[in-house]
Amino acid sequence: MPMAYVLITTETGAVETVREALKKMDSVKETYTVYGVYDIIATVTAETMDKLKEIVTWNLRSLDHVRSTLTMIVIEDSK
Repeated sequence: MPMAYVLITTETGAVETVREALKKMDSVKETYTVYGVYDIIATVTAETMDKLKEIVTWNLRSLDHVRSTLTMIVIEDSK
């Protein structure tokens, strides 16, 4: 199953608003509020790579108060 980590920068003061919106999305499995350049890290999964791209492009990046994203697509896990 395709998976990505999406690093999100929000507008000032909007971290919790964006995080709550992410939590409502079925494809978002985890969210973390972090310090640094980015404000939130979201773990996103989808059934296909095309669906994953669609979710990131049209769902996450279009959320109100999201300033920018950096998507890291997982190519291999180590279990």
